Amino acid sequence: MREKASDSQLKAIGLIDTCTVTDAIAALKIRLRNQGYSNGMIQCMFEDSVPIVGYAVTGRIRSAEPPVTGNSFVERNDWLEYVTRIPGPRIVVLQDIDPTPGRGAFWDEVHARIHLRLGCTGAITNGAVRDLPAIRKIGFCIYAAHVSAAQGYAHIIDMGVPVEVGGLVIHPGDLIHGDRHGFVLIPQEVVPELPSAATKVMKTRRQIAELCASPEFSIDRLKELLKEL
Repeated sequence: MREKASDSQLKAIGLIDTCTVTDAIAALKIRLRNQGYSNGMIQCMFEDSVPIVGYAVTGRIRSAEPPVTGNSFVERNDWLEYVTRIPGPRIVVLQDIDPTPGRGAFWDEVHARIHLRLGCTGAITNGAVRDLPAIRKIGFCIYAAHVSAAQGYAHIIDMGVPVEVGGLVIHPGDLIHGDRHGFVLIPQEVVPELPSAATKVMKTRRQIAELCASPEFSIDRLKELLKEL
């Protein structure tokens, strides 16, 4: 597990929207501009969702077929214990490995309430979710590729392994930031610089927006400002 960011750093990052986070990381030139963010195949279920930030708790699930042993919806104590071993705040990332993901929903009101109590701010899955009004009401943020009325045979296959969701390979303990636009991996080494880089990004946007709204706007003034920026 890599070094954990301070509470104040996480709080500061949590006040920034995901679009600004990605622009700030790009400005820091820590990775290619087309890397590190979700590909749009998985959507935030709630348009008014506030930004969330947390460390990845990873696992793989299946929902189309029953488990080899036990009941169709086994509650695994080892999973609950694993969740609490990842430093908080936490974001659960579950990859549905069925040939056709989303046949049943692991995420429902009950699991959302349990994981919220365990210090998880939200969940990401290429599978399905249900009970959306109830989950929204308790403030648990969900990213999913599908919606399902039923649990099916949703069950956990393994945990604490790299998973691929939304075009990203996510490892246990990776720092994730997300809002209605998607989610992004934050390299640990940029955490101290990220808030100030985001402030510069927002200042640049504000200057361009103010010029566009000004009666003094002209193409020449815009060119001059863009050159300065």
